[in-house]
Amino acid sequence: MSTTAKSKPEVIFSGIQPTGVPHLGNYLGALRQWTTLQNQTPTDTKLMYSIVDLHAITVQPDPKRLRRWKRETLATMLAIGLDPTRSTIFYQSAVPAHTELMWILCCSASVGYLARMTQWKSKLLLPDGASFLDTGGKAKLKLGLFAYPVLQAADVLIHRATKVPVGDDQIQHLEFARKCATNFNNAYGNILPEPRTFISPAKRIMSLKEPLLKMSKSHEDPRSRILLTDRHEDIYSKIRLALTDSLSGVSYDPSSRPGVSNLIEIVHHLEGGATTCEELADEYSSLSMRQFKDMIADRVSSSLSHIRKNYERILKADDGRYLDAVAAQGALKASASAEETMVLVREAMGL
Repeated sequence: MSTTAKSKPEVIFSGIQPTGVPHLGNYLGALRQWTTLQNQTPTDTKLMYSIVDLHAITVQPDPKRLRRWKRETLATMLAIGLDPTRSTIFYQSAVPAHTELMWILCCSASVGYLARMTQWKSKLLLPDGASFLDTGGKAKLKLGLFAYPVLQAADVLIHRATKVPVGDDQIQHLEFARKCATNFNNAYGNILPEPRTFISPAKRIMSLKEPLLKMSKSHEDPRSRILLTDRHEDIYSKIRLALTDSLSGVSYDPSSRPGVSNLIEIVHHLEGGATTCEELADEYSSLSMRQFKDMIADRVSSSLSHIRKNYERILKADDGRYLDAVAAQGALKASASAEETMVLVREAMGL
């Protein structure tokens, strides 16, 4: 009688920087995907979602603000529907094994490969062709920022992740994580699985003020982004002030009408792609720009209202002790997951 070997359960890992309440681009590009995976994957799939606060300190943030932002990010993750009894939700800094494995991976990571990556260049506003040996690069570059991708690789590999949901801008980093796993396995045996890329179906959501740029917390104008906890009137105000154009009517044409097309794409993704962007444009074609923006604002506000209500309730629950308990529970579960890997790594290396 033939038998079929049972495949190992999947391990899914993803992380988000603690920049306070996430914006709409974070939600449609990643966070909503996390809740979908939680609700649709087999129950034996391990789900690891981290607030990567160690990555945040490359820019030396104010400590009090960082603590507040961590809690706001955690509260938002729960508000969108992540369940701490099903998904492991944790602060990266609460699991020291992340940095232990980072150092081990640093010992085999290629400086040349790191030098070609775009992370440190974009953070320092340097051209793609810049070298870390250039005078301008050396003056600004800190080791933590240069080695940032190694910590990202450790974040994934420490939990033996098999699948990582990422946006287009993170593909290079996951390729580096696979390279780190290959280097380690070639030296010490097949210990670290090579994670597969899982591309989020949502495209980038663009800035409301500069629709050729990605929506981001780093933009100096807070009206360029919609936060998941924005009030109804704030959403209306931001969308009414969104940069569009002087053409009459509504049409979907990302190349010639990026502002209008961005607003259409926001609704398209919020509604799960049930209606194409072209169909939505036809629906709105007879509206004035003011009427169109009000319609978009109404749909965005109604789609996010439950998140705002959940967030306010969770942040205050048990005078804040509920969030503390979730963080502590996540740290214990994540530490146990990481230690399983580190036992194998230390044994293989003779440590």
